[in-house]
Amino acid sequence: MRLEKLLEDAGIKLTSVATDITGVSGRAMLEALIAGQNDPAMIADLAKRTLRRKIPALTEALIGRFSEHHAFMSRLFLDRIDAHTADIGRLDERIEEAMAPFRLTRELLMSIPGFSGKTAEV
Repeated sequence: MRLEKLLEDAGIKLTSVATDITGVSGRAMLEALIAGQNDPAMIADLAKRTLRRKIPALTEALIGRFSEHHAFMSRLFLDRIDAHTADIGRLDERIEEAMAPFRLTRELLMSIPGFSGKTAEV
């Protein structure tokens, strides 16, 4: 992922502690970095739920040299991720509309062990 590579270029090793850097906690930390926050302890304190147990490791992972260039590129990447996520949502809605006449068949296929909704739609 380009965002991960960009963070590594800045010396930010967020992926070594957080498995999903675009999840709730990761996103909050990235937004803080983009906004110019440079105190690793304050940024790590944005962690939510189970990630809060890793605040010392997060603080260490957030020590780096996150420049204005990194902030600019991170914003571009996050905006692109958001746009793709929205597009996927719209495509899912279209698929649901197209599958409406086949809803019963889809449900029957999904009753077979190993068949998911996505598999049945194909």
